[in-house]
Amino acid sequence: MTVRTSFRGSFTALVTPFANGTLDEKAFRGLVDWQIAEGTDGLVPVGTTGESPTLSHEEHGRVVEWCVAQAKGRVPVIAGAGSNSTMEAIAFSQHAQECGADAVLVVTPYYNKPTQEGLYQHYKAINDAVGIPIIIYNIPARSVIDMSVDTMKRLFELRNMAHGGHGCISVTSNAAPRLCAKFQDACLKGDYGTALKLQDKLMPLHTALFLETSPAPVKYALSVLGKCADTVRLPMVRIAEKTKAAVREAMVHAGLTN
Repeated sequence: MTVRTSFRGSFTALVTPFANGTLDEKAFRGLVDWQIAEGTDGLVPVGTTGESPTLSHEEHGRVVEWCVAQAKGRVPVIAGAGSNSTMEAIAFSQHAQECGADAVLVVTPYYNKPTQEGLYQHYKAINDAVGIPIIIYNIPARSVIDMSVDTMKRLFELRNMAHGGHGCISVTSNAAPRLCAKFQDACLKGDYGTALKLQDKLMPLHTALFLETSPAPVKYALSVLGKCADTVRLPMVRIAEKTKAAVREAMVHAGLTN
């Protein structure tokens, strides 16, 4: 029986703050508290936005631990646990479960380009190794491969492959948590007039935060708000001045800064 989740609303794909090349625990925990205070409905650490490709396994584990500990059950935590190695994905998923995460977000294996059968077996192995919901993260622009509807259908039959969520895992909500939460809430209530007004405020920011590869632009936005440094790890680099200007302009449009 596939598990039906109750995840609803605006979930933030959290950035991972750095200071002097190392994890900035204080900034990360502060970001978690601020997100919850602003109305964010759930947290997603160490996904793509959390720069998981350049975190060591130890760092990855620590970020998940901090997130669960700081959230203190106030909102669900869906821990990033993907890898192009099935064994690594299982280890990340088991660690997330042991930490108390409510679910895991597992990206389709990147670079090695598995077949649809390989994708099925990858997720089945993770399903068989844990007892918390698994959310499939299918993002061809990052992973090169695209999971077919037929493979999704097969995975739907597995016990822990989650369905039933309503909302969004958002990059923008790092910098605009309250607006994103209000937007999702309005949509869930069917209040599309309010949702449209909020979308008009947010749309320039959605666009600006992807003028360069994420999460560099949203980390810059957070630095403007004083939440963390705009430091990213190589091969990611800080955004260009032209992009900074566009992000600031979009933040002003959204009412986030003057």
